[in-house]
Amino acid sequence: MKRQTKKTPPARTNMWGGRFAAAADARLKRFNDSFSFDWRLLEEDITGSIAWAGALRRAGVLSQNEETRVARALRSILAETQGKPLPLDDHEDVHSFVESALASKVGPLAKKLHTGRSRNDQVATDLRLWLADAALEATSHVAALAQTLVALAKREAATPMPGYTHLKQAEPVTFGHWCLAYVEMLFRDADRLVAAFARGDECPLGSGALAGSPVQVDREAVAAALGFSRPTANSLDAVSDRDFAADYLYASTLMLTHLSRLAEDLIFFSSDEAGYVELPDAMSTGSSRMPQKKNPDVLELVRGHAARAIGETTGFLALLKGLPLAYDKDLQLDKEPLFRMRDTLSAALPALEALVAGLQLNRDRMRAAASSDLLLATAVADALAARGVAFREAHDIVGRRIAEAIAKKKTLKELGPGGGITAADLAALDPSRSVAAKKAIGGTAPARVRRAAAAAAKRADALARRVGKETRE
Repeated sequence: MKRQTKKTPPARTNMWGGRFAAAADARLKRFNDSFSFDWRLLEEDITGSIAWAGALRRAGVLSQNEETRVARALRSILAETQGKPLPLDDHEDVHSFVESALASKVGPLAKKLHTGRSRNDQVATDLRLWLADAALEATSHVAALAQTLVALAKREAATPMPGYTHLKQAEPVTFGHWCLAYVEMLFRDADRLVAAFARGDECPLGSGALAGSPVQVDREAVAAALGFSRPTANSLDAVSDRDFAADYLYASTLMLTHLSRLAEDLIFFSSDEAGYVELPDAMSTGSSRMPQKKNPDVLELVRGHAARAIGETTGFLALLKGLPLAYDKDLQLDKEPLFRMRDTLSAALPALEALVAGLQLNRDRMRAAASSDLLLATAVADALAARGVAFREAHDIVGRRIAEAIAKKKTLKELGPGGGITAADLAALDPSRSVAAKKAIGGTAPARVRRAAAAAAKRADALARRVGKETRE
């Protein structure tokens, strides 16, 4: 839907006002109204209203004919508003817009729909429905990115590159092993999103304003009609609970933190100084001044959005921390961070997937960098240990030899055997041999990486299928 305001709306009607002698001041409306952003819950509000009409019919409040008229009118409102501008300045919130639009179609019958219902349980239901879709959407994008990284890991299972600790060269790893490290993070991210979806899988509708509904509605039937597993257990908690939203924000923020780390690695790998990878032209930008520049804007924006997400989550928790039971108007401010987060993920994850899919590797440069003495010093110490030298002694021997080589401006190979190091030990100065030795589970040996990639591919495919099944249901 487009966020515009130029359209003749149904007449504005407040869902309250009988107790007030004066009309709402324009300054109140400007500060109080939320339709400018909660219009995004329109489909969910209409879906919930259709389910509530069914519940009222089963409870004897609406006749079969009345339910049919209301449901038909609500569906027509949804069809008529799809992709069209909405009168955002003319209604207090999405609920009042729907009620007003319904009244324009079915007249006074529209007033019966709110029987036993409150905007408090309405918005809690709307938000859970919306967040269920948001969590599944994000999980689908995570699965796609994981699949892309797994494919790259399979292809580059034996491609050696420098591994780093403290951003200093440490030991060789393979590029495929590096890819799978982020796949593991993405699987944990997906687990958190699925858990957020599961914890939000309760229906608040029928909780009323805070004390429950005076109408004897079948809340289990309402929950089932809306696709929830169960109704909420406590009406006070139901209208004020936003844990499921906090779960979504936290899961998304931690995922963006992981993606920020991925972005930082790739920014360095694609730098002129490293030159391990070349970013795809279609996912890079240029400079208005320097014609040679190829900038990693996608990666830098991922890093920036991770920073903002941390602020969004912190702010959301601060919003909740002082609220008494049950509903408080502060909770009107819960939606915008969620909307922004979903928009961010729906743009960032596909962009990052396209960038990763289009990476071009400079394998020769990666191998050359992985062949330095500093990276392979540990392999030499391991070679000494393999022939019976205590590792601590081997560590000292290699350390002294490295210092000697640096002082003489030579490599270990150029320095040759000596100082307790044999020619056979120096044969360990080979990145392929170094990575091949790391055969234990979780190691960077190419054979191990290929097995891990095959297992990760099955997990990623299963995740994609699971999301597809949940979405269809």
